Amino acid sequence: MPSTIADEFQDGLKIERTALFLDVDGTLLDLAPRPGAVFVPPSLITSLAAIDDALDGALALISGRSIDDLDRLFAPLQLRASGVHGAQTRFFPTDANEKDEEAEGLPRKLWTALTEVLFDFPGTFAENKRYSFAVHYRTVPMLKQRLRDSLMSLIAAHADLQLDMIHGHSVFEIKPRGFDKGKAIKRFIDRKPFQGRVPVFIGDDVTDESGFATVVSHGGHAFSVGSERPGVSFVFPAPENVRCWLTRLGQRRAAI
Repeated sequence: MPSTIADEFQDGLKIERTALFLDVDGTLLDLAPRPGAVFVPPSLITSLAAIDDALDGALALISGRSIDDLDRLFAPLQLRASGVHGAQTRFFPTDANEKDEEAEGLPRKLWTALTEVLFDFPGTFAENKRYSFAVHYRTVPMLKQRLRDSLMSLIAAHADLQLDMIHGHSVFEIKPRGFDKGKAIKRFIDRKPFQGRVPVFIGDDVTDESGFATVVSHGGHAFSVGSERPGVSFVFPAPENVRCWLTRLGQRRAAI
């Protein structure tokens, strides 16, 4: 018997007509103080492998992490994926990483300027993802507003680079304009094996909202994690609930 609206939705899925897109941090995985400290349950890898097989490959990770980082986390499994908020795209797991033509790496001068700004914000740390720079402040939440103001000033001082800043869970991320998770999902939707299927996307924060809008505009369904987001039809309480839902999906399809 289905126990939630999400289970009822799952029971109604036509597997041969479904394409599944999944955010990673805060959706599949519990958040950690640092990105490298997340834990990937082995059972999750098993579930994802089963679902990828059942969907004939119409499963993709849509993450702020790089594709190399995703491969490290989910080894030995390699899935279709978009990394760094759409800057990287891998349509086939055996292919080298492909990136959006507009997604050029950020210049070293910007990284140098960012590290200088962060001298005034002890407790924060930055990640250089090549296509974006992420500034984490999870351990010093009281600095959020002042940090945001300083980063916006940094962006204004580099107007020639045409930068945007997005806000995730206790992280600000500076990236070039022109790519996002919604555009990443659209690239998959336009290609086999995703083409012609009903897209489903599960994400957890504001960086996923462009993805929610894309799947809904293509007749699909959006689920969020932790809190209500525009366009979603169901909210999972936590990543644990998403993992349970995926386990159920993988087991049910394996039994068919």
